Amino acid sequence: MIIKKYIVNNMNEAMTRIRYELGKDAIIISQRKVRKPGFLGFFQQKVMEVTAAVDNSKKEKENAEGNGLELIKKLIEKKEEKKCNEQSEQIHRVNDDKKLINTEVSKLNNLNNKADKSKEDLVREIQEMKKMMNDMMSHSLSLTKEKSKLQILLDNSDINEKTSKGILMRVKNINNSLDDIEKAKIVIKEMIPISRAKLDDIVVLVGPTGVGKTTTIAKLAGNLALIQKKKVGLITIDTYRIGAVEQLRTYADIMNIPFKVVLSIKEMEEAINSMQECDTILVDTTGRSSKNAMQISELRAFIQRINSQNIHLVVSCTTKNKDIDTIIEGYKPLGYNNIIITKLDETTTYGAILNILQSAHRPISFVTTGQNVPDDLRRITGEEIANLILGEDSIC
Repeated sequence: MIIKKYIVNNMNEAMTRIRYELGKDAIIISQRKVRKPGFLGFFQQKVMEVTAAVDNSKKEKENAEGNGLELIKKLIEKKEEKKCNEQSEQIHRVNDDKKLINTEVSKLNNLNNKADKSKEDLVREIQEMKKMMNDMMSHSLSLTKEKSKLQILLDNSDINEKTSKGILMRVKNINNSLDDIEKAKIVIKEMIPISRAKLDDIVVLVGPTGVGKTTTIAKLAGNLALIQKKKVGLITIDTYRIGAVEQLRTYADIMNIPFKVVLSIKEMEEAINSMQECDTILVDTTGRSSKNAMQISELRAFIQRINSQNIHLVVSCTTKNKDIDTIIEGYKPLGYNNIIITKLDETTTYGAILNILQSAHRPISFVTTGQNVPDDLRRITGEEIANLILGEDSIC
């Protein structure tokens, strides 16, 4: 506690000084009238002596509070300063980004200018191409009448689109006085490879079920044995169809030629060895699905042991276009090198012949034109096939 005495003339003066020096919380302990101290005081007027006190702990608290407020004030000022610095840095970064963006925008503007020029060049090229196409269309329209007639013939013959377009293109490139139909005959004839294979040694027929392999091999046997007077042997591994085995056995008996049914590769080798005196050995195989890789693989094992260089794939002329490629590809592992096309008598359109040969890239060796053995089997020329396709000849 702080205690202090004041010599004043009156209480108002005392209160003013006490509040100024000790604060508003000071209290007056005592007051009395006294003479002024000093040598001359005895003769002077009396004054007041006022004693006041104040609790200094409260004042220290106020001072502490004052110091705390000062500290908080400084912290706030420091934080504000930091915030200002960060804002300043952010402004600098924004300015830097702005400069970068302006640079990139400038680059893009340059690119756009170049792109505009490229666009103009592209538009000009497209216009030139359009003009060229229009010229070509105009030229094509002048030939529409003749080409439409040929196109109708090709469509009616069931030639596939790819082959038909190839024929039309080649016809267009022939420069002579012939009409388009005659030109097409020449083109189709050139597209048909004819087999020169001789029916000697071991001849194997392969192909899907239902194309007439058994009847075809009987016709081949009859042609060789009865017409060409050759020694012929007949082997079948088609044990899945009892009727086919008995049919071949009957033909063999009529033609008086040896006939063997084999169930294994070993029996195949034994059958071939027993026919060593024959000029030609004909082998009939089981009809297999070209989509069944396992069955094709089993058949391949037989053919590899036979070691024949004369393998004919038998395909019907009535086969749908969408099935031709599947059959051709499916039987390729067997290594066929000739094509026999059957059942020409069972259709009125012959475009399938060309479709088959174009897909297989193998020559045609024989066609069959009926059920008569051995008469309805013969070789055919490219000119005959062209006439059949274009409707200028009949097979019967």
